[in-house]
Amino acid sequence: LFTSTCPCIAEQIVHKKKEDTFWKMNKIVSFYLFIAISCNDLVDSFSVVRTTRATGVPRTLESNTLSISSGSSSLHSTTTKSESLHTSLNDVEAETAHGMPWDVSIAGPDAPLLYMPFWEWQLEFMKENLTNLRLVECSSNGSVSFPTSTSDFSYEENKDKKARIVNLCYTSDEYRKIRMTYYDAGVGCQVYNSVWYPHEDHNLPVLGSDILSFGGRKFLAIVDFQPLYEDEEDHSVTFEQPILAPIKQSYPSLSGKMSSKFYDETQFFSQQMLFSRFEKKDIITDELFPAFKDYVKAHVDLVKNTNRIPSSDIEQINQVGERQAAYDTYSAERDPATGLFASMFGKEWADEFVHGFLFSRSEMSESEASSQQAPTGGQPSHGVNPLASGPPPNMGQKKVTEVEKAPQVVRR
Repeated sequence: LFTSTCPCIAEQIVHKKKEDTFWKMNKIVSFYLFIAISCNDLVDSFSVVRTTRATGVPRTLESNTLSISSGSSSLHSTTTKSESLHTSLNDVEAETAHGMPWDVSIAGPDAPLLYMPFWEWQLEFMKENLTNLRLVECSSNGSVSFPTSTSDFSYEENKDKKARIVNLCYTSDEYRKIRMTYYDAGVGCQVYNSVWYPHEDHNLPVLGSDILSFGGRKFLAIVDFQPLYEDEEDHSVTFEQPILAPIKQSYPSLSGKMSSKFYDETQFFSQQMLFSRFEKKDIITDELFPAFKDYVKAHVDLVKNTNRIPSSDIEQINQVGERQAAYDTYSAERDPATGLFASMFGKEWADEFVHGFLFSRSEMSESEASSQQAPTGGQPSHGVNPLASGPPPNMGQKKVTEVEKAPQVVRR
């Protein structure tokens, strides 16, 4: 152990004068061994800190390891300390892949990444507050519509159109699935989207967020506890008035009304949804960001403080699963961005991204399924569905009649 820890010190001791007594040598070995192990750990720590600083991740190995292994004593976790360390390093690699968190837009420094603080804050908040948080693949494999697909949606980039998308997907003891998406297309479009699904033994709403900008002048924001049932009383607890209403009242700029052009606000939307179309950029930092944080914190508290459905009540657990699947199907079918991104990045890619990854329990209609089997005349390229849980402003509603030839694409 000693020689493998610090060979140079071992060699020094080996060549000590022979007249050194055994007890003196023993004391020297013990002292140097302590120093060697301490220095070795310190060097490892600095290495990780140096690596994370170089890739732009503002955390140390220690904080990351603790957050990932915080659930090691729970019934759902068998993670050892060494496995937690391995998981932490893998997380660092995945979270910093493709230069994340980005400092400069793909379109250049003149296009601000307006919502990158949302991404960074949520990532750190999850690590500090969720139990046994771990990454899962950004894949449609195992989805209802694409069960055997091996497509990877973690990152794609369109160099010709200067657009890129990055996705992360997590699970924890509290949430079945948490997905995060950032779409960067310069000044033309910036999007942050995230959806949190509680496990099926929690009869609670889904947390959905869509935050967008268009042309650097028009902004759209939706943050909501999206109910699984039309009647709030059908959930385990009520949440609109006791939890959401006081928060919403603090942010008057986020009290707009959603258009019914794409969605029925009585289905999978609460009466306390944060909604706003605005043109003042200051609203993002003054109201939207703190309101987003408040809703995320409130949802996590709701999940943690609500009793789970007993495992013996299979019928109710299955019912929650069915309602989450209904939410996915409803959202995927009405997503107004699918056609837009199919025309830009390939219909096959867009359909699988929406049905296979974003809303992985959604069932495709017969017409959608048949179109997946028909030749498209083009190769799927890059794209994102930035409106996965809310409607857009009037933008690009051109009907897709033919898939355009795909531009140069970088897949990673």
